[in-house]
Amino acid sequence: MATFIALAVLLSVAVLGGVLWPLWRDSRTLVLGGIAALGLAAFALYRATGTPASIGQAASEAPMSLDAAIAELRTVLERNPNQPEGWQLLGKTLASQGKMAESSEAFAQAVKLLPDDPNLLVEAAQARLYASSERKLDSQAIAWVKHALTQQPGHQRATWLLGISQRQNGQPAAAAKTWEPLLSQVDPSTAATLRKQIDAARAEAGLSPLPAATEPAAQTAAANALTVKVALDPDFASRVRLRGDTTVFVIARIPGGPPMPVAVEKHSLQDLPLSLTLDDGDSPMPTQKLSALKEVELIARLSASGDPMRQEGDLESKPVRVSLPATAPVELVLGGANP
Repeated sequence: MATFIALAVLLSVAVLGGVLWPLWRDSRTLVLGGIAALGLAAFALYRATGTPASIGQAASEAPMSLDAAIAELRTVLERNPNQPEGWQLLGKTLASQGKMAESSEAFAQAVKLLPDDPNLLVEAAQARLYASSERKLDSQAIAWVKHALTQQPGHQRATWLLGISQRQNGQPAAAAKTWEPLLSQVDPSTAATLRKQIDAARAEAGLSPLPAATEPAAQTAAANALTVKVALDPDFASRVRLRGDTTVFVIARIPGGPPMPVAVEKHSLQDLPLSLTLDDGDSPMPTQKLSALKEVELIARLSASGDPMRQEGDLESKPVRVSLPATAPVELVLGGANP
């Protein structure tokens, strides 16, 4: 019974998170009401057809935390490893906790069992990318991406990742050519973000930019743009000696979502105080953009390593949650007291 509940918890997190996230942004009351109704319906059904006497026992056996549920799922997979959906669920859950190396290992196990599933291949490649200390697609990840495109030609995320690998390997012209067909397949806001990436790749290759985007697409790309001001706390700055080339990341992410940013800019400590604008052009992934969100969480991070993923010893500002579109600049202070 404990195993069942552990799996149910994780499946509910994965499934309801994907299905209800858009509704949550727009109507939290509706979502909470729906969850309550679903719970009551499930309980009524169990009372009618199940074994009510076992409910108390199940409650006492149930894991008390997500970590315990993950541990339970790992135990299940150790006993019966031939469950690709279980490995995939484990990979997604670990990624949501920022455990990218472990997530990548779980996805790799899933791929062994479902080697021709294009969506799984892409998820596994992306997890491997995030787990890499260099944030680079290695030969295994590239092989998965290419196989996904063999199984489903034109797969958007696979096409995007293939272009990333080409650009990372010194083939910017090839990357731009790989990405260009996506412009006609995605919405105007995503296309505007993608166009910036294509033009940057073309510039690296010594090629001219693509023809200018239409005005509606440009306007959509600027939707939900955020003005952010970042400064050092004066008392902190007087007490701590920092190198001027220490990296400062300004990050927008989904509140309560995965650690990957929806928009990010990189600056140096010597640039502070600074004022900047985050928009769709600052998205590391065109499929995840500010213009599609109702709310974001903003932080600034001092990073000695220069790695956008949080490392031990990094210093972050107090997170600020912002409803979009924002009408006023958002101020972030590094080194101030965090409650």
